[in-house]
Amino acid sequence: MPCTRLELEQRERQVLASYAQFSADSRGRVYAEPAPELRTHYQRDRDRVIHSRAFRRLEYKTQVFLNGTGDHLRTRLTHTMEVAAIARNIARALGLNEDLTETIALAHDLGHSPFGHKGEAALDQLMKEHGGFEHNRQSLRVVELLEQKYPRFPGLNLTWEVREGLEKHFTCYDNPRGSDEIPSKSPSPSLEAQVANLADEITYSSHDLDDGLTARLFTEEQLRRDVKIWNEAAQSVQIEYGDLPDECRRYFIIRCIIDCQVKDVVYTTEENIRREKITTSDDARAHPKHLVRYSAERQKTNTELRDYLYANLYYNPEVHEPNRRAVRMLEDLFKYYMAHPDQIGEISRKRAAKDGMSRAVCDYLAGMTDRYAMLEHHRIFGLAV
Repeated sequence: MPCTRLELEQRERQVLASYAQFSADSRGRVYAEPAPELRTHYQRDRDRVIHSRAFRRLEYKTQVFLNGTGDHLRTRLTHTMEVAAIARNIARALGLNEDLTETIALAHDLGHSPFGHKGEAALDQLMKEHGGFEHNRQSLRVVELLEQKYPRFPGLNLTWEVREGLEKHFTCYDNPRGSDEIPSKSPSPSLEAQVANLADEITYSSHDLDDGLTARLFTEEQLRRDVKIWNEAAQSVQIEYGDLPDECRRYFIIRCIIDCQVKDVVYTTEENIRREKITTSDDARAHPKHLVRYSAERQKTNTELRDYLYANLYYNPEVHEPNRRAVRMLEDLFKYYMAHPDQIGEISRKRAAKDGMSRAVCDYLAGMTDRYAMLEHHRIFGLAV
């Protein structure tokens, strides 16, 4: 006999912590649907995200380095997959709902523009008179409206808990503005959403170090000297394994950093939950501060790492200048499509009647991959910027 949704829900009750978000307790979907037979509600959501066009397009969107710069550098898709893996590990250790956590992690960047955060800033500036642009809010817009796959509703019709996690996604790198999309008086999202937030930050710090080294923007010697968390991990690897080949050594150092980050979050969060007497998912939502956190000492070393990456990676001319040139393409395309609305496609033009032409053009541009934006710019204007 197959394992049914009801049996899966029963397993959650038996295995997960009392403060986990149980799929049987979901607040449901905007549009009523028959419940899945062989999956939980969050497993259905995860599959819908993975099968969306917006998810596939992440393969050709910039993470830090302009897409196509190097075969081994992260794209927005590989970043997303790493976030999901780390998020599941933390959720499992804390007894939380792995399926909900993974779904939020997989969906958190669906609304990201081409050309990374520089592209996001450019769209925000272009839309400053029309509500601005912020990729977390755009991710919510993608799953609620822009994906057009189902005959009876727009978007993916995800559960309230997944949409809550997207609306309240927040890291040191991502600072979304408030939104009225998800009506909730709770100051915090679910613990699963909080885990996805921290997993995003852990992933940034680790893979950006790796990519920066691959691109030779800094060296291991510089990191040993200037970044405490790297130096500590490098010493641990040296003690345990001795001298290793360069690629293997670097991999194990970054693996050690991730492991230390994950353990710190798990043990700190476990203590926070115990101290604050959290027994249900709604207790966690009602708490005024996020409970999924680093320890004070780990937060300090992470801040040092973040400052180093900003100074030596994100604002490095080798990263900044190609992205800046690419952003000018977005500005050119935005102005062109505003003057030639027939070029944005029938679906976008129909949406313009309700949301305005500027928002329809913004949606159209935000959905582009780096590659397609470049091809469109070349088609319209000829030579690249």
